[in-house]
Amino acid sequence: MDKGGEFAAPGSEVASAANVAAGVGRFIDPKPLVERSRNWPRYFGPAVSLLLLAAALYQLRDLKLGDLTSLLPTSPLFWIVFVVSYFQAPFTDWIMFRRLWGLPFSGMGALLRKFVSNEILLGYLGEVYFYAWAKRHVNTVASPFGAIKDVTILSALTGNISTIVMVILAAPMIGQLNLGISSNTFAWSIAFVLGTSVAFLVLRRTLFTLPSRDLWFIANVHFLRIISYALLSGLLWHLILPGVAFAYWLLLATMRQLLSRLPFMPNKDVIFVSLATFFVGRDTEIVHAMALLASLTVAAHLVVGLTFGLSGLIRERNS
Repeated sequence: MDKGGEFAAPGSEVASAANVAAGVGRFIDPKPLVERSRNWPRYFGPAVSLLLLAAALYQLRDLKLGDLTSLLPTSPLFWIVFVVSYFQAPFTDWIMFRRLWGLPFSGMGALLRKFVSNEILLGYLGEVYFYAWAKRHVNTVASPFGAIKDVTILSALTGNISTIVMVILAAPMIGQLNLGISSNTFAWSIAFVLGTSVAFLVLRRTLFTLPSRDLWFIANVHFLRIISYALLSGLLWHLILPGVAFAYWLLLATMRQLLSRLPFMPNKDVIFVSLATFFVGRDTEIVHAMALLASLTVAAHLVVGLTFGLSGLIRERNS
């Protein structure tokens, strides 16, 4: 997922997922650590809330409210779609953990902290926070690490599979547009995505903890998340620039997802603007629309970060 409306760091999702699976598991789940440091989840939650609050306040300095208000759409439908798009990721997380743990809807607060922590603090720090939260609040699960690990790895795996499918479908178009993408860089990006996917599948019996029926359910939810994100992004573009057909925006939203998931690809925003200009031919308006969505996303992160950072600190103090 883009961070603040920008592309994620190359290969970060795949590499971080592998770290969660191989690295974090060795330091969090084993009994010796838990026995020596039983209270670490109690202190980790407030620490993340404090960091979330500090990061939200820090990013306020980069938010240009004047530029944002001049671009704001007036259509109620735009705001409905934007809110649905923003909360899509934590809500689909809740669907998965509802099945795995019977998580009540009140757990959405922790999932929102997880989501914003990943976006404005550090990638996959949210998973560690959510693990600490689950250790304290989910009494029906002895060790939540396995479920969080499997959900994280499947997120990377389904993203890789979607990327490979999109590359196959878009390869002729990318080759004809002459976007300045090095063929070697493109090939290495595809090889990296394909290689990590094969590694996940080969090591699936070692990596995954949950039963296969739960793994298939989680994978299907991740695929639906990817598809719905492309649809919602295309609809947002269409609502900002309604003179362009929705089909073009859907294609561009899909291409942006593809570019965001390919590692080793420099200047992804420039490539995307070139693609959008080729299909739409309105480069100035496209840049303004990108700035609008980026600013709105940062503003939403700030509101959620401030709200849940403060509420987390207050709740921990009272308890």
